[in-house]
Amino acid sequence: MKLGVLRKVGHNEEVEVTTPVIITCHNYISRMVGYFRALNTYTIPDRYAIPRIHETLTQLSKARFITSMDALKAFHWNVLTTNASKLLRTLSHCGIYECLRMPFGIKNAPSHYQRMMNTKFPHDFSERWLII
Repeated sequence: MKLGVLRKVGHNEEVEVTTPVIITCHNYISRMVGYFRALNTYTIPDRYAIPRIHETLTQLSKARFITSMDALKAFHWNVLTTNASKLLRTLSHCGIYECLRMPFGIKNAPSHYQRMMNTKFPHDFSERWLII
């Protein structure tokens, strides 16, 4: 909530929720996440092109210098509409929360993120020094 990714749903608001599940991360810490499989079956696919790994590796092989950027919580850069947020409500022991930004596990999240990166770093500019 401090990051502006979630919002607690009020008691007087319409409530439809996604089933929560518990996952264990690589560091053996458990956390609760929304299980969006049912929502994903009704989502119209966003067919935005994502770079092929072979082409990316070919570009990297010609580089003189290489650095990387860790895009931790990358999908959270995409702000959701009010209607989309209502579909992404999750029940927890502390109440019902809705996502205000794109969570992981949504069908079109990778496409939306790639489109955003291509918008922020246009192809003619990024071709010289940046591989997205």
